[in-house]
Amino acid sequence: MQDIFERKRAAGGPLLLGDAVGHKNMRQLIQLRWIAIVGQIVTIAVVTLGFGVALPLPHMAQMLVLLVAFNIGSQLRWQERPQVSDREIFVALLVDVAVLTAQLYLSGGSSNPFAFLYLLQVILGAMLLKARWTWMLVVITVSCFAGLTMLSQPLHLPLDHDKGLSSHYVQGMLLCFVLNATLLVASITRISRNVRERDAHLADLRQSAAEHEHIVRMGLLASGAAHELGTPLATLDVILGDWQYMPALRDSPELLQEMVEMQAQVKRCKRIVSDILQSAGETRGEFSVKTTVADFLDHIVSDWRRSRPVVVFDCTSHGEVELAIVGDSTLQQMICNVLDNALEASPQWVGLEALCVDGRLTLTVTDQGPGFSPHMLATLGRPYQSSKGRPGGGLGLFLSINVAKTLGGSLTAQNRPEGGAIVRLSLPLSALKIVPDANP
Repeated sequence: MQDIFERKRAAGGPLLLGDAVGHKNMRQLIQLRWIAIVGQIVTIAVVTLGFGVALPLPHMAQMLVLLVAFNIGSQLRWQERPQVSDREIFVALLVDVAVLTAQLYLSGGSSNPFAFLYLLQVILGAMLLKARWTWMLVVITVSCFAGLTMLSQPLHLPLDHDKGLSSHYVQGMLLCFVLNATLLVASITRISRNVRERDAHLADLRQSAAEHEHIVRMGLLASGAAHELGTPLATLDVILGDWQYMPALRDSPELLQEMVEMQAQVKRCKRIVSDILQSAGETRGEFSVKTTVADFLDHIVSDWRRSRPVVVFDCTSHGEVELAIVGDSTLQQMICNVLDNALEASPQWVGLEALCVDGRLTLTVTDQGPGFSPHMLATLGRPYQSSKGRPGGGLGLFLSINVAKTLGGSLTAQNRPEGGAIVRLSLPLSALKIVPDANP
């Protein structure tokens, strides 16, 4: 799994999960800091204008300006650098603690009811940082609080706690509690959402890794089986060729016709085996041929129609079907898998529509069968999910979806309102290696 993440990073793809979550948490801190700045401004205005408490406004304003400057710098920095470490989050929290300590020092120290905001920094640290960083933050905040008890001047507020909500000190504590609770709910909700998104992303990556591992195992099994089947198929081909000259078969047109059909099916099996070995042992480009979208699809349609007992097969194409591409057997097999599934569900009629516009090739396969069950649509793309009721069913669609993903495309399915199913395969033409100067 780690190798997959590192390859994505080297290719300019998504960051590691830890980096993404750390970046989101840092942006969360920046947003909370803006809320804290606004809260400080409102609180200072209420205390000075509403309560008539004298505060050193110039010095407190300087602290606010420094905090605003730091937050602007942080916002610009983390737009350019998406990777955030625990050390950098710890430093950001230390800046908040330092500014809070300075503001409390200027406004009463430990006697200020807003001293409880230290708890907000500690809780955020416990949620965002590893244990050693959190305990360091605890030691620092406790030291700052202890220092305020010895160095700062007490806030000139009457100790009239018995007045309840009429007491300015109780009002300040209530405002501090509301601010703490609001910021904690907002931060914990967003941080929890980040964690859930990370877990969901991690689950998707694990599922993708398991599917790729499954494909590798199937590829090895198919390659080994192809090697083993090569010799008996060649032997059968020779025997069937000799049987054609036997008098008993020459005198029976029915048997001779069946012999010809058997030879055709053996040759088809040999061709399939050759394609498997070719795909397993060589790169795609070495066995690809220059063609056009129209010729490539015509070859697939004619070959599939000739070897399958379909009654009616409607094929249409639209758009820029004369564009030059490079086709290969893997893509052909993927399309045939989808057509085979449609044929099994609807032996009387299968439809294929090709649309080539805006740099994408979209193939729509339609049938008149019973359609997909809700469970099948919900688990589309998982191996061994099939409505055919036989062991190994569902692998064709599973492989087709993964081939489409490898080419940068997608495969989706839905049911038709009038009955039957629709499977839509969409591929970027760039993945088919368009050759502008290719001659069909």
